[in-house]
Amino acid sequence: MKKVFIIHGFQGAPNGGWRPYLMRELEKHDIYACSLSMPSPEAPKLDEWLEEIKHYVDINKNDEIYLVGHSLGGTAILRYLEKYTLSNIKGVILVSAPCNQNTHEKIRDFLSNDFDWIKMKNKVSRVVVIHGDDDPLVPISEAQKISQELKGELVIVPSGKHLNESAGFTELPEALSALIEMMK
Repeated sequence: MKKVFIIHGFQGAPNGGWRPYLMRELEKHDIYACSLSMPSPEAPKLDEWLEEIKHYVDINKNDEIYLVGHSLGGTAILRYLEKYTLSNIKGVILVSAPCNQNTHEKIRDFLSNDFDWIKMKNKVSRVVVIHGDDDPLVPISEAQKISQELKGELVIVPSGKHLNESAGFTELPEALSALIEMMK
């Protein structure tokens, strides 16, 4: 069975922004989708977030898993790919995800070390990076770097800003299209 797990970002919530839209649309295609409630979104801890993702991937080890992450949720997916040996992760979508070192105190442990791109590249075959061309929080250069390093497709959303609810995004058809294409 194909299953999609969606990881929200820093200060986010499972049912905020475009996540409900994506779950509803995937359900219409008979695809199971769940937006995870990450621990302590106001003061996230990398190990806790990785354990939460690992828990859902592990209990669904006989299914095809697709991970979708927004902002810090995308960074958590990158760290997850870096840390764990996987066999059932079939695709990843990273939306507005930072990858460069960051001095923001509350997310520092997610971005304090460089990524091991080579280790990650061999763990997932399909990667799509979706990013607003005018994101005020995460420069587009970070999306370009992720897509280049992981040989992923880069989808630029004009005037998308951080692709969150405060930027007006309660739907993200680009993520839906990317998932449907990955699952073919």
